[in-house]
Amino acid sequence: MTPLPISVPPLAERMRPRSLDQVFGQPGLVGPGGALPPLLTGGRPPSLVLWGPPGCGKTTIARIISREIGLEPVAISAVTSGVREIKSIVEEARASLEADGPPTLLFVDEVHRFNKAQQDAFLGPLEDGTLILIGATTENPSFELIAPLLSRCRVLTLKSLDDDSLATILDLAISDEDRGLGGELRFDEGARRSLIAHADGDARVLLSDLEWIALGAADRGVTA
Repeated sequence: MTPLPISVPPLAERMRPRSLDQVFGQPGLVGPGGALPPLLTGGRPPSLVLWGPPGCGKTTIARIISREIGLEPVAISAVTSGVREIKSIVEEARASLEADGPPTLLFVDEVHRFNKAQQDAFLGPLEDGTLILIGATTENPSFELIAPLLSRCRVLTLKSLDDDSLATILDLAISDEDRGLGGELRFDEGARRSLIAHADGDARVLLSDLEWIALGAADRGVTA
């Protein structure tokens, strides 16, 4: 397989779903009668906490929401951000509103890493509509987020991806000529099962493993 230019994003990023109908493994959330679509059709959506295991689609769904409601998100990680950055974002968001701009959509990855003081900083801006928050967490928000913050958000639960969903994602990544591998690899059933089992419900692990195989020497059960 011909190596890709260094500027090309990783396979997991290239294959990231761009609309809710491309999201696999979360039928109770994005499927017919799912909890999320109605929240995006009634004007301003509520602030959300997306709770689920790694690689289940939390960041992907946050990006799709931003696209659906027409707001470019400000994205931060609770691992590297603090109260000072939150206050700066709030100040810019209020200035935007005062200039008749839209509210600011703030995506916080690993929101459970924020301490009480950091979580407190969101309460006023959420209450007065300055911010729309989407927080992603792998931890139970009932234990990790303060009650006043939870009361201002809708919690949506995502599941670990089942084997059928991972198989569909694998097939798409192999066959997609624009964003995937363009059919350049073939796997026997044993190799497919091994990839899916190693991913353990995590689409990011699955696609990262696939990319390593595609870029490296052919493994047993894989041909170019």
